[in-house]
Amino acid sequence: MMGVAERRHHVMGQGHPAGVLKHAAGRHHSTVGRRNRTAVSCGPGTPDGHERGSGTVLAAGLALVVMTAMAVMLLLAQSAVLASRAASAADLAALAAADALRGITTGGPCSVAADVAARHGATVLSCSEGAGQTVEVRTELVDRSLLGAATGHARAGPPP
Repeated sequence: MMGVAERRHHVMGQGHPAGVLKHAAGRHHSTVGRRNRTAVSCGPGTPDGHERGSGTVLAAGLALVVMTAMAVMLLLAQSAVLASRAASAADLAALAAADALRGITTGGPCSVAADVAARHGATVLSCSEGAGQTVEVRTELVDRSLLGAATGHARAGPPP
């Protein structure tokens, strides 16, 4: 911004405000009013400044790597939660089927297992009666993740 003295000299045609600084100070400064003709250096090995903004590109790349890692971790966490839900559904279905096999509850063991699994968002893949009034049940969750279906396996029987 020009001051009053600078504006007066500039308006009267006495030159650029940089020239005013020469006259106002009363002595000649060799660098005032001249342009520096040397190349701007942005760092070692970049005398002409071609790598300006490379930090932004590096930061964007690092952010992309971090976001990808977080997405993979979220997918793995989701798969772990779904596997736990499938195992719980299999456990509960096997316990209910074992109770039905022993006559504690009514109904067929595999139909009771299918009903309990459905209440927990799973389907029964296999249900088999074993020796000693045990029941083995395999379940699969209805909800699927991007990494595949979650399955559970459980076996239940009378207490020892």
